[in-house]
Amino acid sequence: MKYLIYLSTAVELLNQEQLLQILKTSRRNNAANHITGMLLYGEGTFVQVLEGEEDVVNETYKRISTDQRHFGLIKLAEGNLVQRNFPEWSMGFKSANPEELDEFKGFIHPTGKGFLNDKDIHPTIILLKTFVDNNRMSDNYS
Repeated sequence: MKYLIYLSTAVELLNQEQLLQILKTSRRNNAANHITGMLLYGEGTFVQVLEGEEDVVNETYKRISTDQRHFGLIKLAEGNLVQRNFPEWSMGFKSANPEELDEFKGFIHPTGKGFLNDKDIHPTIILLKTFVDNNRMSDNYS
C-alpha cells in the first residue's frame, strides 16, 4: 500500500459551501477507489494525504493535479505503508462549521480530542499536526 502527501494553493479562498461540495465529491470518489486519507484546508492552502494501492493513488494524484480549483502542487512525501493511518476518508476545514459537518461520516474536526493522537509517529501525522498548528486550527488558538 502507498501513501502520498501533497500541498497546493487554492485559486481563491473557498467558502463553506465549496468545501462541503469537495467533501461530498471526494468521499464518493475515494470510496469507489478504496482511497483513504485526510484533506485539510486553511487560509487558501490544501494539504492532503492519500492512502491506497499504488496505481490507484498515482491515478488519483494525477486527476487531482488537473483540478482547476488549485495550483502549485508540491509532492511533500510518498512511500509504502504496512497499514493505513486513516481507516476512513476524513477532512478537516478551518472555516467550516463542525456542527453542520458532523452529519458526514469521516469528518474529524481538528480541535476535537480524537484528532491525530500523540501516540502516532508516522511522518504523515507529524506533517498534518504541523499544518493544523500553523493554521491555528488546534485548541492552542481557541
